[in-house]
Amino acid sequence: MSDNSATVSRSVISFYLSAFFVCVISPITVSAAGSSGEAWAPSEMPNWAVPVALGILVAVYALIVFEVVHRALAAAVGGIAAVVSLHVVGDGPDLSVIMTWIDWETIGLLIGMMVMVDILSKTGLFEWAAVQAYAQSGGSIWRLTFILCMITALFSALLDNVTTILLIVPVTIQISKVLDLEPVPLIIAEVMFSNIGGAATQIGDPPNIIIGAQLSPSALNDYPYAVGEINLMSQGIGFTDFIIHVAPAVLIAMIPAFWLLRIIEKPGLSGNRRRNVDLLRIQYGIKDVALLKKSGAILIGVIVLFFAHSALHHPLLSVATIALGGAVLMLLVTSPHRVEEQLDSVEWTTIIFFAGLFIMIHGLEYMGLINQIADLISDTISRTSEGNRLMVAVLLLLWVSAIASAFIDNIPYTATMVPVVIKLASDPELGLALGPLAWALALGACLGGNGTIIGASANVVAAGLAEDSGNDISFNRFFRTGFPIMILTLLISTVYCVVRYAIEWSNNAIPVAIITLLIVGSLALTPLVYKDIESIDVSDFDPSELDFEAE
Repeated sequence: MSDNSATVSRSVISFYLSAFFVCVISPITVSAAGSSGEAWAPSEMPNWAVPVALGILVAVYALIVFEVVHRALAAAVGGIAAVVSLHVVGDGPDLSVIMTWIDWETIGLLIGMMVMVDILSKTGLFEWAAVQAYAQSGGSIWRLTFILCMITALFSALLDNVTTILLIVPVTIQISKVLDLEPVPLIIAEVMFSNIGGAATQIGDPPNIIIGAQLSPSALNDYPYAVGEINLMSQGIGFTDFIIHVAPAVLIAMIPAFWLLRIIEKPGLSGNRRRNVDLLRIQYGIKDVALLKKSGAILIGVIVLFFAHSALHHPLLSVATIALGGAVLMLLVTSPHRVEEQLDSVEWTTIIFFAGLFIMIHGLEYMGLINQIADLISDTISRTSEGNRLMVAVLLLLWVSAIASAFIDNIPYTATMVPVVIKLASDPELGLALGPLAWALALGACLGGNGTIIGASANVVAAGLAEDSGNDISFNRFFRTGFPIMILTLLISTVYCVVRYAIEWSNNAIPVAIITLLIVGSLALTPLVYKDIESIDVSDFDPSELDFEAE
C-alpha cells in the first residue's frame, strides 16, 4: 500500500471511529440536555449496578485482550454501555455532563505535543539523536536500551511521562530503522521506565499530580471535616515531599527492574549492530537548521513552562494550555498557511481511546464499582488491631492501588482514592498519618501502570505511536513484560514502605541508614546490569574501521 493510501486509510478509520463514538452517545444524552439547569447527580443505584459495572469492565478488557476489535472501539463501546446503564437506572447524564468526565488536561497535552513532535521530526533531530545514542552504546543493543531508558526515566521525572514518551518514542523508531532492529522491545522498555521515573516527582505522573493537588495544605484547609475529625492541613504535602518520600523507592527499584527487563526481553535486546558512526552522522544529520532553531526554541519555552506552571498558579496555565499554545505558536512560526499535514499527525484513535476510557471509568464510578473497592479497603483497615493498622493500611493501599491501576486507568482511580485517604487520615479512631497513606497510593498507582497496556496514559500513547509506525503492541505482548516488572517493583516498594513507615524504630536514624544502604546497594549494581548481555567486551570497538552497511 502506498504512503498516500495509508494516510487516507488512517484518516477514514479515524473519521468513522469519531463518528461512531459521537453519534451513538449523542442520541442518548442530548435528550436530557437542557432539561434542567441544576448539576446532574446520579440516581440511587440498585443492587445490580456494581455487578453490571464489573461485567462491563471485564467485557471491554476481553475485547482488548483478545483483539476482537480495535482498542479505541472497545473503549467507546464501554463508555456507551456505562452511559446507557446510568440511563436505565434513572435520570442519566446529558452530553454536557459526559464531556466533563473526559480529562481534557491529558487530551490537550497529547494533541499539542503530537503536533510539535511532528514539526520537529521534519528537522532530522530525532535521527540525529538516535545516532548519538548509538555512538554512546558502542554498538551494543542492551547498552543502547539502558541509555534510552535512563534518559526516559530522568525526563519523565522532570517533565511528565506522557510528554517524555511523545519525545523519545520517535527517536526509538528512527534508531530501530537505522540499525534494523525490532522497535517493540525498546518501546516497551521505555514505557516501563517512564512510569517508574515519573513516580519520583509530583509532576512526573498524572496520579502524582492529582495527589499533590488534592493533598496540599491549601486544599486540605478547605476540606469539610466532620466534628471530631483531625484537621490535616499541617500534614499537607508539597513538591519536595515527593522527592523525599517517593524518589528513594524509585532509586532502589530501578536497577532491579533493569535486571528483570534484561531477562524477559533478552531475545530482542541482545546482540550488536555495527555501523560506521561517521557515515551515519553524515546520512542522518540535521536536515533543516532554520526550522530546528524556530521549533526548538518554542519547545524549550514549553518545557520551561512545564517546570514553572506548578509554582505559577493561574487557571489558564496548565500542561494542556501550555502544550496547545506551543503547538499553535509553532504552526504560526513554521507553516502558517499549511496545517493539514501537522494536524493529520495527531493520533486520533489514541485520543478516542482515552475519551472512551475516561467516560467508561467515570460511568462505572457512578455505578459504585470504584467506591466498592474503596469501602473494602477502609473496612479492612478499621478491623485490624491498632498496632498493625498502619502497616495494613500502607500495604493494602500499595497493592490494591497497583492491581486496580493496572486494569482501571490510574487517573480516575487515583482521583477516587484521594478522598478515601483523607477520610482514613482524619478519623481519630484509626490514628493514621496522612503521609504514609499518600505515598503508598502514589507508588501503587504509578508503578501499577506498568501492569497492562491501558494501565497508564504513557502506555497508550506509546502503543499508538508504535501502531502508526507499523509496529503493533498487543495487550498480551505488553503484559508479558509489564506485569512481572510491576510485581518486582511493588515487592521492593513494600520493603521500603514497611521499613520507613510501618515499623516503629527506637531511633529514627535506623530506617534512614537501611534505606541509604538499599539505595547505595542498588546503584552499585549499575555496572553489572549495564554490562552487555553476552558479556562481550566492545570497549575497544572502533566503528570507523568498519564498512558502512547501507539501510
